[in-house]
Amino acid sequence: MMRKQEAVELGTVVRAHLEQGLEDEAFGLLAPVLSRRIRFPYLEHIGRAMALYDLEEMAPFLDRIAASQSEGGWVIIAAALQRYLPERLETVFRRTRAYIVQADVWYACDIFGVRVPGIALLQAFERSLALLAPWRDDANPWVRRTVGVAVHTWAKRTKGAPDTLPQARILLQFLEPLLEERDTRALKGIGWGLKTLGRYYPELTARWLEAQLHQEKRPRALMVRKAVTYLPSPLRARFDA
Repeated sequence: MMRKQEAVELGTVVRAHLEQGLEDEAFGLLAPVLSRRIRFPYLEHIGRAMALYDLEEMAPFLDRIAASQSEGGWVIIAAALQRYLPERLETVFRRTRAYIVQADVWYACDIFGVRVPGIALLQAFERSLALLAPWRDDANPWVRRTVGVAVHTWAKRTKGAPDTLPQARILLQFLEPLLEERDTRALKGIGWGLKTLGRYYPELTARWLEAQLHQEKRPRALMVRKAVTYLPSPLRARFDA
């Protein structure tokens, strides 16, 4: 079983090899980690510790990890990309989208959504929202799903703090175009975001959802069920069929 210090040390040694141009040796150190199941927090420590100062220098090695198509590899990549936030926001978002499309699986989408755009919303709300906007109508369902996952992360971290109410209201408005999503792959992530907003901003979420339904929006029943999951009983009763 790996320990935190071991994970940090491994990431630090990988970084040292990369700084010396020894990419093959660096990847050889990571290969055993990519081939077995390791808890995500330790993988995150590896990713953060191995990140080089320059993202362009780091990118080829991240691409090499991505080629392994391993679950642990996506965590390491996401944690490394997180180190470049918020300064390299646009580049990080572009690379994140590319990895999500490459992975083509739900867990990679969620791994990236939580660790990259989700954290970016907390660090640079307006800039991140602008970069996420085109993802709402992206042709790839996993990219659309990521929008909801990012909102979930934001709501989970802010926990309904009064000073975040204006941002929560903006996020609900931001999710409006996705309320009628039909692809279950994307819908589950969007519903996850609404569910967490409902948990920490129940009155706001309930009013928003009522307004959407009164405008004759036609969300799938699954979307509504997710959105009302954590609402207090009196609020949830408003949406009972």
